Amino acid sequence: MKKALFVCLGNICRSPSAEGMFRALLARRGLERRFGADSAGTSNWHAGAAPDPRAQAAARRRGVDISGLRARAVSPEDFERFDLVIGMDENNVADLLEDCPPALRGRVRLFTDFTASRPKGGVPDPYYGGPEGFERMLDLIEEGVEGVLAHLEAPGEGGG
Repeated sequence: MKKALFVCLGNICRSPSAEGMFRALLARRGLERRFGADSAGTSNWHAGAAPDPRAQAAARRRGVDISGLRARAVSPEDFERFDLVIGMDENNVADLLEDCPPALRGRVRLFTDFTASRPKGGVPDPYYGGPEGFERMLDLIEEGVEGVLAHLEAPGEGGG
């Protein structure tokens, strides 16, 4: 099974939303036995917390329930366990690369590398904004999870 780890700062908005949207995509395509996903944060500020209620509401409006997810911090073992470790923005990627063993750095990628639009900097953090920020976040995530899946499905891909 190939697995993707989605990572943002606190693991309460962007990365759990990406995990939920990716899992929903896998379920729609009947691929849950071939691919897996998890999410984590580069910090442990919210460890054990459910996703932000605004992220939950935005995902729910798109038919995805992320209420059962719980925040955690990235662990050193994650770089070995996951074929892709995907930072939601450039700061997340920089933090991940700092902690990643040199031999596994090819597994660390920027989420928007998997989108057609490739916005600069990655997926903006909606935490301090209004509802439109959560909708924009999910627009980018919906676009990007398709690309993540295509990458993992490609022969010889997935970083493993």
